[in-house]
Amino acid sequence: MNEIRELYQEVIIDHGRHPRNFGSLEDKTHHAEGFNPLCGDHIYLDLHLEGDIITEAAFRGEGCAISMASASLMTEMLKGKTVGQAETLFSDFHQVVTEGKANHAAELSKLGKLSVLTGVCEYPARVKCATLAWHTMHNALSNQLSEIVATTDDEYE
Repeated sequence: MNEIRELYQEVIIDHGRHPRNFGSLEDKTHHAEGFNPLCGDHIYLDLHLEGDIITEAAFRGEGCAISMASASLMTEMLKGKTVGQAETLFSDFHQVVTEGKANHAAELSKLGKLSVLTGVCEYPARVKCATLAWHTMHNALSNQLSEIVATTDDEYE
């Protein structure tokens, strides 16, 4: 179990230090801003949709390793997904990191690479770090090209 935890930590550190899809999209169709005033994590998310499909995703900003890793992994996972699939992934991820409901392989396999962040549920103060990008994505999909401050989970304040 310690070997798996170490591997997960390495993946988080790698994505935190070398985030994928870091930058802006010139042809974005959806945009939102997420900010966590308690820790200072700040994310700007750009999405490009063609019809109902997310074809591109990019983010920029600054924050802790968990926040940056979550945004990096999220943007990788979103490409090629429909809006409905993205919202389902958000819901599944949110449930796992807030409630720790990933006890069997089927639940973890739905999350793919995101499973490296499942341990966040053991550290309630870090849940906001892991979910900031996801709330920002939800807001971006709900509001085309708008500036929105992403909300975070009140239960962990």
